[in-house]
Amino acid sequence: MITHKNISIFFIFILLILNLINLYVTIHFLWFLGIILLWIGINAVGSSLISSNYHVKAYCNNSSETEKKIAITFDDGPSVYTLEVLQLLKKYNAKATFFCIGKNIETHPEILKQIIDDGHLVGNHSYSHSKFFDFYNQDKIHKEIIKTDQLLEQFTPGKINFFRPPYGVTTPSIRRALKVTGHKTIGWNIRSLDGGTKNQELILNRIIKRVSPGGIVLLHDTGAHSVLVLEQFLQFLQQNNYQVVSIEELLNLKAYAN
Repeated sequence: MITHKNISIFFIFILLILNLINLYVTIHFLWFLGIILLWIGINAVGSSLISSNYHVKAYCNNSSETEKKIAITFDDGPSVYTLEVLQLLKKYNAKATFFCIGKNIETHPEILKQIIDDGHLVGNHSYSHSKFFDFYNQDKIHKEIIKTDQLLEQFTPGKINFFRPPYGVTTPSIRRALKVTGHKTIGWNIRSLDGGTKNQELILNRIIKRVSPGGIVLLHDTGAHSVLVLEQFLQFLQQNNYQVVSIEELLNLKAYAN
């Protein structure tokens, strides 16, 4: 398996071998530079792809699912648009998981309560969702996770088990923090990109062509365009006999611990 640990051991070994050879035969410095750049490149790609399991084990779908079951997840709320999302989910009898940002919970605690009251699940999506989150050290990441858990657990029946890193980026510091907190990392295999574009047709087509049993869809509950796409997507799933189930059911994992 390609992991951060295995890749690091491999490249350190290669560099040591080159250094030993260099004692007897001069090796051009560009060889060393090229290997180091390749190492950095692999680290960058592995860190940015949550499904790679490069730093942490992430649950991105259920590949063994044969029935037409799919999970929908929402990032970055709660927001005023979350209420419209909840109405649509109720209309189509669908259950979802909301990965919430701590500072937004403080702004909209009543909306988080509505999510729970409607029978949906919630997970931790950090407190700040900072663009620099993946550069934070273990202690700062740990504090953000714990602070957000405390806000969520005012409304949930138990300890939060699910965590989704901001932007889906993982790092050694995030891995070490999660080892302490014990959260399960939840990813996705169907990314809508609705956080980067408001083109509804593009977003919808991107999701639809990737739909398959056991998939996990990533949407956001922070914009009007996402709400409009959601209704069209739910109609598509209904027409194609798909059932929208919770992450718990799809992955056989518990969202909360006692």
